[in-house]
Amino acid sequence: MRLLLSGIVALALAQSASAQCGGTFNGFVEGLKSEATSKGYTNQLVNSFFQGVQQDPKVIQADRSQGVFQLPFLDFSQRLISQNRLDHGAKNARTYKSTFDRIEREYGISRGVLMAFWAFETDYGAVQGNFNTRNALVTLAHDCRRPDLFRPQVLAALELYRRGDFDPINTQGAWAGEIGMVQMLPGDILENGVDGDGDGHVTLKTSAPDALMTGAKMLHDLGWRQNQPWLQEISVPSNLDWSQTGLNTEKSVSQWAQLGVKARAGSLPSGSLQASVLLPQGRNGPAFLAYPNFRIYFEWNQSFVYVTTAAYFATRLEGAQPYNAGNPAPALSGQQMQSLQQKLSARGYDVGAIDGILGAKTRDAVQDAQKKLGLPADAWPTQQLLNAL
Repeated sequence: MRLLLSGIVALALAQSASAQCGGTFNGFVEGLKSEATSKGYTNQLVNSFFQGVQQDPKVIQADRSQGVFQLPFLDFSQRLISQNRLDHGAKNARTYKSTFDRIEREYGISRGVLMAFWAFETDYGAVQGNFNTRNALVTLAHDCRRPDLFRPQVLAALELYRRGDFDPINTQGAWAGEIGMVQMLPGDILENGVDGDGDGHVTLKTSAPDALMTGAKMLHDLGWRQNQPWLQEISVPSNLDWSQTGLNTEKSVSQWAQLGVKARAGSLPSGSLQASVLLPQGRNGPAFLAYPNFRIYFEWNQSFVYVTTAAYFATRLEGAQPYNAGNPAPALSGQQMQSLQQKLSARGYDVGAIDGILGAKTRDAVQDAQKKLGLPADAWPTQQLLNAL
């Protein structure tokens, strides 16, 4: 699920800003081969890498049907978090204690953070995907929905092949071209790959130390603040100004405490640390303080519900109690969400794609519309708001 540009991929993109997509697949592949040779790769290497490449219609089908992200936080988190995953997390924490100790020493990233990604992406390495990675990347680069992301990834895979760390025929992974236990794109592996087990290679498919160390380095390079929290469950007073909640508003922990925000268990951290009050399903659902490190999650994956669930699960893996689900207003259906997005768009709000997904832009629009309509501005879309619009 790692679907963002890393530094090396962005550089490759800048170097091939005129990259084309579409047209015949064979013609597109010839264009890729020409670009690769123009960058200094030998004809023999390029022809070997692309030999037998095929367009994969199942990749496009998967790209168009990511309906799971339409689920609200409670449903999504309960689908992904199980006692089995908690138990396996505890076992892996013991098995790879030395690796996690090293990660915490060198990068200041708590072990639960990496284990949550490991669990969600591949069930701790058990389910890494069966799509041919080269074919998936070339298919998505040829498709004109996100060529700026995937065309550079094809060239990154070629570079991994040159180094002996990629097999174009046999390397398999997720439909979107991610590889290994924590599902990373080739460009991210090039930039952040760490030989965690000391065997001279970065093999994210079979080496947990390599995968975990590489994931940690990437998070660190994305700006993770060492030895700081990321998410903490809280209780909030019923008279809180709901328009001040959400990721667009930050206050110091001491300021939130003065407003009546309390840790649901334990205590809040240093009063000077900045944080936002996060209400994934509005004022009557679970409540969290999201610290600066929480924002780094969006560099790994852009889905709000995935990010919030991964960050919450990381706290559970480190001993936090299950959240207080509360009693939030019923979620809108996918069709209702699309209708809401259309109504908000008609009022001049930028909600992004009309896709039925409660993403950041839609949340912002919902909160502003609630405020203008005199409704509690907690950014949770309800039937009441839909009716009011």
